[in-house]
Amino acid sequence: MKNIILIIGIFLFQTSLFAQQTPAKNQSESIVVKGVTAHLGNGKVIKDAAIGFDNGKITYVGPASGATGFSKTIDASGKHAYPGFIAPNTQIGLSEIDAVRATRDNWEVGDLTPNVRSIIAYNTDSRVTPTIRSNGILLAQIVPRGGTIPGVSSLVELDAWNWEDAAYVTDDGIHVHWPNRFQRTGWWGDPGPTKKNDKYKKNTDKIKQYFKEAKAYAAGSAPSEKNLKFEVMRDLFNGKRKTFIHVDDAVAIQEVVLWAEEQKLDFVLIGVEDAALVADFLAEHKVKVVLTNVQRLPDRQDEDIDQPFLAPKALAEAGVTFCFSMGGGWEQRNLMFQAGQAVAYGLDYEKAIQALTLNTAEVLGVGDRVGSLEKGKDATLIISSGDALDMRTNHIELAFIRGKEIDLDNKQKALYRKFKGKYDGE
Repeated sequence: MKNIILIIGIFLFQTSLFAQQTPAKNQSESIVVKGVTAHLGNGKVIKDAAIGFDNGKITYVGPASGATGFSKTIDASGKHAYPGFIAPNTQIGLSEIDAVRATRDNWEVGDLTPNVRSIIAYNTDSRVTPTIRSNGILLAQIVPRGGTIPGVSSLVELDAWNWEDAAYVTDDGIHVHWPNRFQRTGWWGDPGPTKKNDKYKKNTDKIKQYFKEAKAYAAGSAPSEKNLKFEVMRDLFNGKRKTFIHVDDAVAIQEVVLWAEEQKLDFVLIGVEDAALVADFLAEHKVKVVLTNVQRLPDRQDEDIDQPFLAPKALAEAGVTFCFSMGGGWEQRNLMFQAGQAVAYGLDYEKAIQALTLNTAEVLGVGDRVGSLEKGKDATLIISSGDALDMRTNHIELAFIRGKEIDLDNKQKALYRKFKGKYDGE
């Protein structure tokens, strides 16, 4: 009973503190943003630029002097424009308070559940989402957790009334968690020795056998009895749906790539902590990578302390298509600062922008619709008064999702105003 009262109290406190914002209305007039430094997301920059859009689509990108005929003009002189950042592999809208089980809806019972759909659990009324959106993230891939094959992810826009309206790409791919070759003991405050995973081959053989059975099922046109799990996996073998494989260590990465190619899967690797060690291999096989949590300590005692920070530069130099990821939910508000840190460790600035925008869109299969400031694409963009990758100057003043101007307020800003007003008045 005490736990129930605590949960209700937390909910009522949050509700009273900051009411959920009303989603933006559709664009009603043509808009042009003038005077910005436009970081296009494809590696190019235009200074003193203009970005015009109408009916949710970009209609003009070029010199400010050439933008005419728009109903509304926004003077953004001295500011920076970017494509809206895209966060892959997240728990946004699936987990509200990590420490409160009743607010987590990201995990189903079972080890092999490819038919579980994350989109139907997505909560558009999350109080966390506005705190992420206000830092420039406008789209996110929401991913189920739990088990070896936890289910199907979807790509959503972070401003909507319900999950149906939020869905940008529904059921984009199935996620597979490849076993670890080694097991770490202890915990991060007191790590123990690393041990070999004696069940590694048994567990990987289990995945391979499951895919073999699913592929055989997909080869049949009209099974007498439908297997719902295999029905979902049918599209993996005809190229209509991606396979997102979570794997970290170098040897396992190579094993996964060769196996996935043999299965003729359209696949993406997620996590890949050892990606820099096999960067040339990944480039040779044209593997797309979702690089997760580069702001971390190295995994091995004999590695340099800044080894994870150098991984983005190593992948870029090898020619690997990669994007940044934080994992988790609320943590996504710091995603762009991972890219900023990578710039400090040698990654080209515009490539860092690309790894938050166009690369992510291409990895998720929507590069033709979003991810860069180009004519004909969705008018999903942000305007910052400072460098959006620098936590000291990041200040998103305007954001548009398909031409709709988004409310950038959130409960953290409300708290700041509340207590600033209280102590300013003393």
